[in-house]
Amino acid sequence: MPQPDPKHGSNREPSAQEPKAAIEPLIDLTAAAESGALLVPPEIVAQSLREFLHARLLRIRGGDAGMLPVVLGLVAIVIVFQAISPHHVFLTAGNIVNLFLQSAVFMVLAMGETFALLLGDIDLSIGYVGPLGGAIAVQLVQPSTTNWPWWAAIIVALLVCALIGAVQGTLITRLRLPSFIVTLAGLLIFNGVLLIVLAFGPFSGYPSLSGRQFNLRAIYDLMWGHISPTAGWIVMALIVSLLSLNLYLRDSRRRRSGLVAPPVSLTFIKIGFMAAIGIAVVAVCNLNRATIGTVEGVPWAILIVLGVFGAWSLLLQRTRYGRYIYTIGGSAEAARRAGINVNNIRTWAFVLCSFTAGIAGLLYASYLGGMSNNVNGGQLVLYAVAAAVIGGTSLFGGRGKAAHGVLGGLVIGGIYNGMYLLGLAVQWEFIVTGLVLIGAVTIDALSRRSSASGGAAST
Repeated sequence: MPQPDPKHGSNREPSAQEPKAAIEPLIDLTAAAESGALLVPPEIVAQSLREFLHARLLRIRGGDAGMLPVVLGLVAIVIVFQAISPHHVFLTAGNIVNLFLQSAVFMVLAMGETFALLLGDIDLSIGYVGPLGGAIAVQLVQPSTTNWPWWAAIIVALLVCALIGAVQGTLITRLRLPSFIVTLAGLLIFNGVLLIVLAFGPFSGYPSLSGRQFNLRAIYDLMWGHISPTAGWIVMALIVSLLSLNLYLRDSRRRRSGLVAPPVSLTFIKIGFMAAIGIAVVAVCNLNRATIGTVEGVPWAILIVLGVFGAWSLLLQRTRYGRYIYTIGGSAEAARRAGINVNNIRTWAFVLCSFTAGIAGLLYASYLGGMSNNVNGGQLVLYAVAAAVIGGTSLFGGRGKAAHGVLGGLVIGGIYNGMYLLGLAVQWEFIVTGLVLIGAVTIDALSRRSSASGGAAST
């Protein structure tokens, strides 16, 4: 009987005289496993913390650094400004809380912009759509004119912003107009509409939230109000407990079902990290940060930012709609062939973007103590895009999280706050923020190039 060909022996059929078992040992049973390992990130199938850390290190070396660059950048900002700020006040309780408040608008705007960026689009109009929502709410609660309840004014303001997003999204998806042009036109249009809204009533374009009326104070307190120290600890304990329970049960359920899940030790490390962050935030906020009198407690603005972050993280990471957004951002044509209604998903993304901008506009109005016709919407939208990209959201679509907007907003707020403490002119803030943005885009481009070259090499 002739010997099997070493190159083709595994592919030939056994003859009538030759048993099939003689051929099977020649088949490479490891080939499928090796090819499958190339498709699954190694840290997903890691069975121990050591394996997970080793696999994550390999991914970082391969160019996929995740949120590590922005975290390191944020740490560097804290170290530098703490060292060079007058009297080293950067890390004092009052300044840390002030930094959160200054960053709140940037963080919320960036989380809204993430919906457009994930699709490979952009929304330039949010720089004035958000303030327009704030102006509507401020005007509606004025006791000398409409005197609406604060909650009704907020609902109407957010609905108007959502409607604007629906109109812009429809123009983009149904008429196939470029999102850049449509939202750039929106930036100009709603700048004009904002000025019209501010002209209503006897306020000379500057409706204020000052006064003792309850509805005025309710919107003013969105940024400047705070809960009691005891309530802060209770809220923190509830949030951390719910998040920890959800994380533990989800990972346990996946392990029982035979699905891949992080090592148990990693789950407990994540829970401990969340608890440490929550304790640190509440402890800092509960310190008295007033030079005269007492001001302590977690500001409402922080809870609002956390609420937006939690809601949009859940939407993007745990729902079918979120999966569709990532699919469309990766390849709109592939998503269309898979039966996804691309136009509806994209339209709703612009609705959510404008709706979130309305929340940021309410915070902005509260921060100003009213509304002004000097709103620089162009700067706001540029900071929103910069914050999202600095945090790790890709301009090319398909990659990004709500957490990226939060981290990027903190970076921009940290730069602004640190330079204010140093007494530097605003032009230096623009220059440094621009340089940081270039660095973030460069990291994004290089990581994509490394991933592409790594994937090509593996094939």
